[in-house]
Amino acid sequence: MLPSATPLETTDKLFFGQQTSQLDRAAAEQLVTQTLAGADDGELFLEYRESEALALEDGRIRTASSDTSLGFGLRAVSGEATGYAHAGEISHDALARAAESVAAVRAGHSGDFSAGPQATNQRLYSGDNPLRGSEFAVRAALLSEIDAYARARDPRVTQVMASMYGEWQAVQILRADGSRVADLRPLVRLNVSVVVERDGRRETGSHGTGGRFSYSHLMDPTTWRGAADEALRQALLNLDSVAAPAGEMEVVLGAGWPGILLHEAIGHGLEGDFNRKKTSAFSGLLGQRIASPGVTVVDDGTLPDRRGSLTVDDEGTPTSRTVMIEDGVLVGFIQDRMNARLMGMRATGNGRRQSYAHAPMPRMTNTIMLNGSHTPEEMIRSVKRGLYAVNFGGGQVDITSGKFVFSASEAYMIEDGKLGAPVKGATLIGNGPDALTKVTMVGNDLALDPGIGTCGKQGQGVPVGVGQPHMKMMGLTVGGTAG
Repeated sequence: MLPSATPLETTDKLFFGQQTSQLDRAAAEQLVTQTLAGADDGELFLEYRESEALALEDGRIRTASSDTSLGFGLRAVSGEATGYAHAGEISHDALARAAESVAAVRAGHSGDFSAGPQATNQRLYSGDNPLRGSEFAVRAALLSEIDAYARARDPRVTQVMASMYGEWQAVQILRADGSRVADLRPLVRLNVSVVVERDGRRETGSHGTGGRFSYSHLMDPTTWRGAADEALRQALLNLDSVAAPAGEMEVVLGAGWPGILLHEAIGHGLEGDFNRKKTSAFSGLLGQRIASPGVTVVDDGTLPDRRGSLTVDDEGTPTSRTVMIEDGVLVGFIQDRMNARLMGMRATGNGRRQSYAHAPMPRMTNTIMLNGSHTPEEMIRSVKRGLYAVNFGGGQVDITSGKFVFSASEAYMIEDGKLGAPVKGATLIGNGPDALTKVTMVGNDLALDPGIGTCGKQGQGVPVGVGQPHMKMMGLTVGGTAG
């Protein structure tokens, strides 16, 4: 059996071959070196992406789309200034025009070009294209099978919505010193939503899963049936839910996906650019206690096959496991190359971009709170009156102030240490810098989310992951709908 092509070999064919490109590699390297002479940093980012999406509703495929994109982004960095140009084609003429545009940022500047990232041999996922592994018709048929399965599970099911998304992204990054880094990135996702009705009351439940692997994992009956069963369970649970009360109370957060609160309320405030510009609520607090003892938070882009993981980031830096909060003390930020250089810190492999049309910035990968020593049962028994929030829907956070609002899609009342009725319409309201100081118990059951997260920042969306064990917090404000 012949060995598979390396990422560099594969991307060389894509970006310097005759079929998709009109660019000579030697000429491109020379132009990049000339353009970035005198700059502090920069790179040529080449990208090829294939993607598809299909969605079923009411037993029929409602949408089906596929797309292929190819382009580059050229960046020159001088001090805090960035020149960036991009094009939806790969040719010498387009690259030359981009070089003229970005060169202006280094006019009169004579920088010492930053050393490139140290290469590793890590491969966190297969580089195979998931769109080539099975027929489109087979995936469409699976959505119909999910619909039939969910309806057969319970007569109260009135509507089923199922969707699949897959993409394959190939990137190569060229630097002024002639170094080149490449990565091949698969990404797939399955979502199922179920609507149930009883006595005129309609409720919805949903579940999704995915990661950096092939469609075969999603098409395994254990996976898709599990997603449909979980969506149905949530929908039926909501039929029995009562209006959530409001007020300040103790809150127990579930393991796994509830880590999205950690991501939004804390993680964004620990990104390097916000701290360098002193617009984060955590600015100037490095080395100080910002959370309760026992709270340790990391950003880890090295977890195999996870949605938020990357072998290298979009600047070519290998991702890493970065400790941000250790035993309650702020010890680090996540960094891209520019902000790390300006802050005198180490780039952590968190320079990410949505596509070739966007400049990189510090972004999270998989943001995780590590285990403590308590069991979920201990936490619930310790609550006199409070809320047990198992799953979250949407949320918002203000980076500058740290204020956040999150809606719970599955939650229960806790009365005298026992779980009560499921509640609907509960929102958690708080302040990021203050929230982690209210943690009183950290669980021993760390779990990661099922692979569904997408993070938005400054108009760019990138896939991310979250995780945490159960966690108990004191004195959070719960917004409810009970009269």
